[in-house]
Amino acid sequence: MNEYPEKIANEEQLEDLLSEPGGELIPMFARTDGDILFLGITGKIGPSLASMASRACERAGVKKRIIGVSRNCSEEQHKIFKKAGIEIITGDLLDSGFLRSLPETKNVFFLAGMKFGSTENLSLTWAINTYLPALVAERFRDSRIVAFSTGCVYPLVSPVSGGSLETDIPIAAGEYAQSCLGRERMFGYGSNKYGTGVVLIRLNYSVEMRYGVLVDIAQKVRNDQPVDLAMGYFNIIWQGDMNDFVLRSLEHVSSPARILNVTGPEILSVRETALKFGELMNKIPVFAGREADTALLSNPGDAIRLFGKPRIGADRIIEWTADWIINGGRLLGKPTHFEVRDGKY
Repeated sequence: MNEYPEKIANEEQLEDLLSEPGGELIPMFARTDGDILFLGITGKIGPSLASMASRACERAGVKKRIIGVSRNCSEEQHKIFKKAGIEIITGDLLDSGFLRSLPETKNVFFLAGMKFGSTENLSLTWAINTYLPALVAERFRDSRIVAFSTGCVYPLVSPVSGGSLETDIPIAAGEYAQSCLGRERMFGYGSNKYGTGVVLIRLNYSVEMRYGVLVDIAQKVRNDQPVDLAMGYFNIIWQGDMNDFVLRSLEHVSSPARILNVTGPEILSVRETALKFGELMNKIPVFAGREADTALLSNPGDAIRLFGKPRIGADRIIEWTADWIINGGRLLGKPTHFEVRDGKY
């Protein structure tokens, strides 16, 4: 798809855009051996990520078994996945017996994780974010593994720095970020021990019309609520572009594990973004506090050198989001809490 609409009319069109494979992804799957497994498929990212893989394989004319694993999958979700050519296996990934029962698969995407509410159940947070990755690294030692991590493992940095680099030393604030760093260490340990090819995706932040930092800001502007300026700057990437980058990272796994920042090239101002939403919504934003000198920011230069710039820029996503909010598009009701500075989600 070379042209994009001025507006996104409905969820069907949105899902189509989110799962539209880029031109480089199709030949990649034509030359990639093995089936594909998505662990933790029913979250915000899994459905469109797996659907993009399925569509790319179909267009490449290759047959692969595409499997999604989830603890809970509704009947409606089952139907959607089946239509997309994705097989679903349900079970608890923390159950080592269930994990061992999963089919040997050459290409594994690890999406499971716990963020929101993590401070209320710290033992479960560490189990999902650190213990489970250790189990997966052991179970799928002979696979290629692409595992989601987070930019939250970085310290807060000045906007003029351009964002944290993959070579920067992590300073994980709060137990959520610490447990995610633990996830990275467990996959890194497995990669070193078994020679497993691994890529760790430090994502910060993926957005689409139903959730994300832009939705959070747009809703506050629309509802005349104060926009918190404490975390005054942020990165975003359109989820469709993120899906493309993550799938293509299969060709860049390595041992020791490779770390890859995935986000857009722009560093956006919360204040300026709120003012832009105000113009589009005919609203005057209300602000609270003031910008700190630092923010949670990632530098995606390495990913952009590998995959090119994202297809969708920040300005277009802001316009799409404003229109979606104005016209009452469905939201997931899951705030990102991007304004949190102490790591307590």
